[in-house]
Parts: sequence; structure tokens; C-alpha cells
Amino acid sequence: MSNLPPDKLAKFIEEWNRLRNAVYVTYPYARIAGATINDMNARLAGVDSKRKRKEYIKSREKELREQFTEPMENLSVYQGKILMKLINRQTGNNCYDIIKEYKNGVTARLYQTVAFFFGSSLKQDWTLKDKTDRQIENIVREIDGIWYNNPYKPGLPASK
Repeated sequence: MSNLPPDKLAKFIEEWNRLRNAVYVTYPYARIAGATINDMNARLAGVDSKRKRKEYIKSREKELREQFTEPMENLSVYQGKILMKLINRQTGNNCYDIIKEYKNGVTARLYQTVAFFFGSSLKQDWTLKDKTDRQIENIVREIDGIWYNNPYKPGLPASK
């Protein structure tokens, strides 16, 4: 990187900082979304009744809307793209498939169309072959090391 011309180096640093900021803002939401979706999948695994399944999904959706509508409205389009990648990372499914699973195909298609007009896609894959995904993974590991997996973080009991 040090062999880059100053203007390209400045552009790289600007893009890196933008990505890093977006990951820092959205990663906590992705962790919660991933845990929620994985929990829902586990609880719905034993539910055969379509009605009970629908009731459970609606109750969780209401809970999530109350908790996250305002913060999600304040995200930029770029941060939304990063959040979708992180949700895919956390769950193993892209956002299109998640919406299709819990709502329906028509709703998923509608949201995909809206995302398209904002220059995005709900069908974003997560693959470490992609340069941006590798960068995101490095930032996530940084966050996990500093915050989530740090036994010395203030407020946590010291491990023995």
C-alpha cells in the first residue's frame, strides 16, 4: 500500500474508513438479527401448525419492529448494504431468502425491487473470495476481539 501514489492512497483510506464505520454501526444489529433468526428457526422446527407458525412469526416481527424501526430508518443506503452482508454472514442466508421464508415470495420480490432502485440487492452473497467481504470479515474480527470476546472489557467478571 505504501507504494500507492498519494491520491490513490487517500482514496483507499477514505473507502476503508467508510467501510469500517459502516461495519461498526451495523454489526451489533447483524448480531441481534442473526441470533433472532437462528432462534426462530430452532423454535419453528417443531411447529407443524401453519397458524401457530404464523402467530409466532408475527409476534417476533412486532417485537423487532418496536426495537429496530427507528435505528434502521437512520441508516444510510450504504450502511444498509453492509448490514445485509453481515446478516448473510451471521445466518448463512441472504435477506431475500429470509424475507421469503418468514413473509412470502411476493413481499420478498417487492423489497428486492425497492433495493434495486437504491442500487442494492437483497440477494447479496457472503463469500470471502470477494475483496469487500474479506475486509468486512477483518473489521468484524477486530470488533469481536475488542468488544465481544474481550474478557477484560469493563463490566465483565474477570475470568480465572
